[in-house]
Amino acid sequence: MTTSKTFHDFNHGIRDNLTQFLHQLFQVLLVGLTLGMMRTVIPALAEGEFGVPKGSFMLLMAFVVAFGFVKGTLNFVAGRLSERLGRRNVLLMGWVTALPIPFIILYAPSWNWIVFATILLGVNQGFTWSMTQTSKLDITRPDQRGLTIGLNEFAGYVGVAIAGIITGYMAIHFGARQGLLIFGLIVIVLAIILTLLWVKDTLPWAKAEGARHAAGKSVGPKPRFPQNISDHPSTWEVFTLMSWRDKRMAAISQAGLVEKFVDALIWVFYPVYLFQHGLSLSHIGWVVGIYGFVWGGSQFFTGKLSDHIGRQKPIVWGMWICGAGVGMMLLGETVVWWSLSAAITGFGMALLYPNLSAAVSDIAHPNWRGSAIGIYRFWRDLGYGIGALALGLIASASGVISSGFWLVSIAMLLSGAVVWIWGEETHPRLNPASAE
Repeated sequence: MTTSKTFHDFNHGIRDNLTQFLHQLFQVLLVGLTLGMMRTVIPALAEGEFGVPKGSFMLLMAFVVAFGFVKGTLNFVAGRLSERLGRRNVLLMGWVTALPIPFIILYAPSWNWIVFATILLGVNQGFTWSMTQTSKLDITRPDQRGLTIGLNEFAGYVGVAIAGIITGYMAIHFGARQGLLIFGLIVIVLAIILTLLWVKDTLPWAKAEGARHAAGKSVGPKPRFPQNISDHPSTWEVFTLMSWRDKRMAAISQAGLVEKFVDALIWVFYPVYLFQHGLSLSHIGWVVGIYGFVWGGSQFFTGKLSDHIGRQKPIVWGMWICGAGVGMMLLGETVVWWSLSAAITGFGMALLYPNLSAAVSDIAHPNWRGSAIGIYRFWRDLGYGIGALALGLIASASGVISSGFWLVSIAMLLSGAVVWIWGEETHPRLNPASAE
């Protein structure tokens, strides 16, 4: 690929790449549907269907711990692989990995099989969700990153919410295992077919953007890229930069890790808590679904909002609002109250979630952006595992599930304060690099 060809042939922007952008948007909807099918029926029926003893909080959380550690690690791997094999190949690998999951659920004789299925789900999510996000960032402009990630997460988490509701009803009509088999196979097979037929590899767009920066041909305000990193860094160099050497990236990474405590809580403790309070599977699906719909739907606006007012404020506000919503869950006893607290939690998550990724994208150079996103997502999704472990331990020690809610609420408030103190505005227009 020559430099002149690179500059001429690869235009960036949603409008210029609309067809491929929409294909990637539908892909992430399917990714969300795949994740969502495991989030309502499985936890609620852990005791009756899969033999988890009542009150075994650590065993109950085991599948989320496995998911978090596997998905986090595979995010890291996916980012590096995508810069060598291309985004499309990694996406396809993720979908093929998901094919056995519905059959494992159908024939699972014990909870250990569900944990194994969730490990495969972690591989699937680490590869597919990372690639849909990275691919869209490859083909869009810097001033569209908030909108791009907002749309990506909007589609994905609306998919999670829809799947939670649909699988709740399918479990009632077809049985838990058969309902998940039918739903899962339709989604996964459709995703593989669409990837093979219509998805393009977007790595050439990222290389074109990197070449423009190198040649001084990029337009608009210059981002505040980290200076203490080489042009083509090693895996370790990017990892240490994201984890502690750059205070801005470290603040973003720790916030990503802590906010996944909320998702671990909602994945397992919400259905169990509501089931203990007498709600049916369909009603649980709706309460959890409200969280997902508000989270997903609001990101359509909160991502675009950050393109105007910056990333820092929405991230900090979102961490604090989300933590308050989690604590509210325990202060009422009606479906309306639980739905309201779920909605507030979802709105806080919508403020912070796309803008953490957008902040990384703002200050990660195109040459290593895929790796930076993968490492941020490594730390973020490790929060599933660390959060699930912490929730299981504190619930086991206290004997009550409510202690987990307070743990998450306090952690979110403290993490937001860290971003406020350590972080800075990353949007190039609002905080550009100095002229020198």
